[in-house]
Amino acid sequence: MSILNLTPDSFSDGASYPTTESVVQAAKRMIKEGANILDVGGLSTRPGADEVSEEEETRRVVEGIKALREAGIEIPTSVDTYRAGVAREALKAGASCVNDVRAGLEDGMLEVMARSSVPVVLMHSRGTPKTMGSLTDYDASSSIVDSVRLSLLSSVQAALAAGVKKWNILLDPGLGFAKTASQNLELLSRLDELTKEGSGLEGYPVLVGGSRKRFVGEVTGVEVPRERVGGSLGVVAACYLGGGGNRGRTTKVVRVHDTKETRELIGVLEAVGRGRV
Repeated sequence: MSILNLTPDSFSDGASYPTTESVVQAAKRMIKEGANILDVGGLSTRPGADEVSEEEETRRVVEGIKALREAGIEIPTSVDTYRAGVAREALKAGASCVNDVRAGLEDGMLEVMARSSVPVVLMHSRGTPKTMGSLTDYDASSSIVDSVRLSLLSSVQAALAAGVKKWNILLDPGLGFAKTASQNLELLSRLDELTKEGSGLEGYPVLVGGSRKRFVGEVTGVEVPRERVGGSLGVVAACYLGGGGNRGRTTKVVRVHDTKETRELIGVLEAVGRGRV
């Protein structure tokens, strides 16, 4: 899943695509480099980000998605939003998936997900971009993995009760959202436990988005987000290996900025697994 942020203030690629033509050209490049899905966002959810109006977010994503479809780009496209109204209009414009950082908590979102019958991503998070940095304390009697798993299980149950189809649900542990660097790393190292037998989440595919995030910079010492390519590839490798060596059974989608490099990495890992090209 390649990231196409149509925002002026995203932490890594804000203001990269100022016109619909630049959006289309970026999408074509990502597809050529190996993208399977495009993730279009019109509102930054980075820590500390200011919210924009629903009208402005809607304008950004609808214009972008319409431009892609009018250019003949038919690759599956998700809308990265937690607002029901934005999701509804994006789906009308041609989006084919809803990627929700708040896992359907906002009014009306689960209903939109259920009625549209498209794939949806339910992500673990806490608070808002303004408050998430202060919400990293979890139940001391359990691990961060168990806390995230139980929260995702609650989100899944609410989605199913609202009529969202089980086979349309993907889960995202929410790296970087209300989590310290150490907590992010623990989640990565134990990804296989999220959907293991007895977890209540067996069979649900996992999506992971760790590309260029702050914890990657803390590990590598790279301060500029755009320069965290190597560290971001390390996150993808950890996902491929499944955290506990459970290769290919946990993470099914990685959300990335650096499509070409990620595709090359996965190609090598797959070739090694097969023992041949």
